[in-house]
Amino acid sequence: MKNLRRRRWLARPGGAAVTVLAAGALVFGASACGGRATTHHKPGTSHEQAVGSVGRLLAADDGSGHRLRQVDAKGAPQVTVAVRRDSEDGWNVRLSVRNFRFTPDSVGGAALLGRGHARLFLDGHPLARVYGSWYHLPDSLVRSSGGGTGLTARLYADDHTAWAVNSTPIQATTSLTTASAQPTAPAPHRPETPRPDTALEIVVSHGKVSPAPGRTEIKKGRIIELRVRSDQADTLHVHGYDKEARLPAGKTVTLTFTADRTGLFEVETHESDLLLTQLVVR
Repeated sequence: MKNLRRRRWLARPGGAAVTVLAAGALVFGASACGGRATTHHKPGTSHEQAVGSVGRLLAADDGSGHRLRQVDAKGAPQVTVAVRRDSEDGWNVRLSVRNFRFTPDSVGGAALLGRGHARLFLDGHPLARVYGSWYHLPDSLVRSSGGGTGLTARLYADDHTAWAVNSTPIQATTSLTTASAQPTAPAPHRPETPRPDTALEIVVSHGKVSPAPGRTEIKKGRIIELRVRSDQADTLHVHGYDKEARLPAGKTVTLTFTADRTGLFEVETHESDLLLTQLVVR
């Protein structure tokens, strides 16, 4: 009975041809993209990024476990690194590259010339992987890495092999100790305030002076400091020395000067015409 059904199936027109075509489709489907299905592509990457390869893979590595991928010096990637002390914390690191661009979207793909990322090392210790021109290096990361000073930026392909020329990794090194400080505006010059020998505190409230006006004896050449507070806007004046200061309402104003003249000198307010004290300089 089984043999009879088999003979009938073989007798159907085109039966053998369908079988051959189906088998052929399976064979050619398996050989597409070099024998692998196209689903091995990382999302967002091209077929070239997935299977391409340039340079010569060397047996040596870069010292951190990444094998060297050697390319010709002509047209090879280049990098320089500069650091600048950050005004708040750590350093700002800038990578300048030629014949190279950062490709974070295809990391893990194949090695294509002029593409990839960088890695930072401090005295040979790995610090960070970098996908752009700028990187902030905090003080805490430097301390946790042993507090070194030699910062190295090295270029890598998307497959994490290190780009190399003449069996030497493509990299640049600088020192954190030579980093210039972040430019800041110069602090305004403030002359030193002399330390007073005599200080008087006077309060004017509701037309009354406290403490009550009296005389203060001072030796010639000594520094006097008057601290006056008035509940009304007024002007402080020291007769004989021609020293004046505005008295904003409710604020304490300090007037400092050297008693370089002998005699009796009154301290008063102009608008309210109040005597605040008398200075006797001998």
